[in-house]
Amino acid sequence: MTKLVVIEFDELKNFTRQVIQEEFKNAFSPKADQMSGGDERLLSRAQMAKELDISLVTLNQWQKDGLPYRRLHRRLYFVKSEVLNYMYSNNKSKKKG
Repeated sequence: MTKLVVIEFDELKNFTRQVIQEEFKNAFSPKADQMSGGDERLLSRAQMAKELDISLVTLNQWQKDGLPYRRLHRRLYFVKSEVLNYMYSNNKSKKKG
């Protein structure tokens, strides 16, 4: 038999807030493999353009063509390994076609 528990609104609100904060921390904190030297940190548009040695205009065009990025609030970020994997797979498909 299931026991029914009544939760006050403020308790529910605080619990929900804690869960959301925890999820955000987990989503944007460095993972164990990232801390071991991986390139999994989020890069800004300027940082990504510098890494690829391209202009921001070129980066913008590549985004329109499908370069993977992440949006956090109004800002765009890139994960270097995702970008490199995309570029590698795109380059292979262009060579086949």
